[in-house]
Amino acid sequence: MPLIDVQVLEGVYSDEEKSRIIEKLTQAFGEIAGRTMAEATSVRIHEIRSGSWGYAGRPMTTKDGLAMRKRG
Repeated sequence: MPLIDVQVLEGVYSDEEKSRIIEKLTQAFGEIAGRTMAEATSVRIHEIRSGSWGYAGRPMTTKDGLAMRKRG
């Protein structure tokens, strides 16, 4: 069974958006691996606490993640 792990900062994505991420990742994997594999695919979204994710040598916060989303 395939397992896809996704790590995001807490508070950046709503429950609805996380549901869509799970759906779309499963769908994309199935397009390559086939329907049977898609039906057996697990997706886990891990929310990392604000300030506990380092990027470019500095801690990232939920505020940083939200600002990145606004930039598109």
